[in-house]
Amino acid sequence: MIDRHSLKLLDLLADTRCHAIDELAATVELAPTAVAERLHVLRDQGVAMEIQAGYCRLPQPVARLDAGTIRTVLSSPTRTLLADIRVFPALDSTNGYLLQLAERGEVEAVVCLAECQLAGRGRRGRHWASPFAANLYLSLLWRFAPPPAALSGLSLAVGVATVRALESLGADGVRLKWPNDLLWRERKLAGVLLESCFLGRTAMVVIGIGLNVAMPGSAREGIDQPWVDLQEVMDGAAPSRNRLAAAILDQLVVVLPVMQHEGLAPLLADWQRLDGLRGRRVALQLPDGTQVAGVVAGIDEQGALRLDTGQGEQRFAVGEVGMRRMA
Repeated sequence: MIDRHSLKLLDLLADTRCHAIDELAATVELAPTAVAERLHVLRDQGVAMEIQAGYCRLPQPVARLDAGTIRTVLSSPTRTLLADIRVFPALDSTNGYLLQLAERGEVEAVVCLAECQLAGRGRRGRHWASPFAANLYLSLLWRFAPPPAALSGLSLAVGVATVRALESLGADGVRLKWPNDLLWRERKLAGVLLESCFLGRTAMVVIGIGLNVAMPGSAREGIDQPWVDLQEVMDGAAPSRNRLAAAILDQLVVVLPVMQHEGLAPLLADWQRLDGLRGRRVALQLPDGTQVAGVVAGIDEQGALRLDTGQGEQRFAVGEVGMRRMA
């Protein structure tokens, strides 16, 4: 369990000195066994912590997310458009939390962030590694009324917005992989997951972004694909997660109205600039298990992948295929 007592313990340990667990217990008014349990949970969730012989210490303070700090850093237009920013120590899923709000009739733009996700999801239900206070798990609830014709290309637009944000903070070389991944030197840096529900002619879309910022060593073994974090991309100078969240939100509130009124077309030039697969030979895995091989020729104005198969160009809509690179 990661709760307010867990956060208080992190505050007490922020001085990086060695603390007796009994003394911590007296301060937070819990039994020593309850404190020890919370400390072990935090360590299991990826917090670097030394625990032994009734004592514990943090090698370095844990920089936590803070809604007030994020709101302060946001541009004025973004602050006006966002109804609320909610930060939780732990959630099963930030997307899941906002999807429940949408299904209950919430129509305002709400942001949800969590220090860790207990059941983080990627595309097609894949597990998303979510260690505590290490990476960015951000979701935004956004209303499209009526839904634009090119809503199928929304994950591509979100990818463009996210790379724009990273570039504004000094991250170079990040590329997009259709339909929902951000890569750096062909390793996964971030992923986009969209979920939606409809209220009449209004589409309530939850835009989820998971971005590796500073992946702790304890979380690395369970990742089954090549990956990278922002600390490596930026040579150890990654911005704070609060600043990163604000930069992404600032770009999203620019891109999403464009999608509403003009579709994906105004973003195609940026996509082409950032396309990490254009000209590459790939194999597309179709839902029925068959594969189509070809050379990527970019995307169209609806966000479909254009694939030159050698027997003519075929197009594949977002969400219909999985992709792996061919040797």
